Amino acid sequence: MSLSDHPTHESVRKAYGAIAATSGSCCGPLSSCCGGARPSEVARGVGYSDADLALLPSGANLGLSCGNPTAMAELQPGETVLDLGSGAGMDVFLAAQRVGAAGHVHGVDMTREMVARARSHAADFRRRTGLDNVTFHHGQIETLPLPDASVDVVLSNCVLNLSPDQPRVWKEISRVLRPGGRVSISDMVLLRPLPEALRTSVEALVGCIAGASLKEDVERMMREAGLEEIQLRPKDGAVEAMLPGDDPMTGHLLGLLPEGTQPADFIASLILSARKSQNVSRIPAGDTEKPA
Repeated sequence: MSLSDHPTHESVRKAYGAIAATSGSCCGPLSSCCGGARPSEVARGVGYSDADLALLPSGANLGLSCGNPTAMAELQPGETVLDLGSGAGMDVFLAAQRVGAAGHVHGVDMTREMVARARSHAADFRRRTGLDNVTFHHGQIETLPLPDASVDVVLSNCVLNLSPDQPRVWKEISRVLRPGGRVSISDMVLLRPLPEALRTSVEALVGCIAGASLKEDVERMMREAGLEEIQLRPKDGAVEAMLPGDDPMTGHLLGLLPEGTQPADFIASLILSARKSQNVSRIPAGDTEKPA
């Protein structure tokens, strides 16, 4: 089975296509996916400022974040940036203003509806800022449509946990990074294994929970991909912002947890930062990169 046909990809594609089309909920009777019904409230809760939100084209924030990786990336003018799972373009547009006219930001998303929406926002972005430095690609984060060693920084926001082949994603991140390039990713990471009922829930998967990897496994995948200076830092309050107590999604998920526990007992939003080794050489496809 190809990754394009993988059931996980199909579930995510269907759900996020619905978000792109409706600007709202994506899980049928449940009201949100990663907070999609309250975009501004969720964005503030996971670390975006009102000033950040004011810079965005209308509709670019869909409330699907679990952190603010752009703020942690220390982007510099002239850098080339890649956002994995770029959605409607929120982090792409914020990064584009930081790297300026001499820089460029690429967004990759596997959902055609999201890419179309982001491209429509790009026209508004150009009018408002005078910048023409963003490109949105339709593609999968397991097979990125960018050349080797072509970007300075890789961003992603609550997306890697949706991939059915996360080790491959990390290898692709390392492949497209220039030596010394860096990673700033917000993602949901398990603190301990999920109960089986929650792990197999499609709603939990699309809500950025069921596909999350254990913290120690994430660090191992990063290291095996040739990354170093690895840090995994918690974003306090993010889980609560994504799953507010009055949201039907929260009630659904709580019903799948052992009595007396909360989502934050099992899962956390972490900022994953790292740097690609200066001494990494390419070897045949299908293998990991190895130190030179």
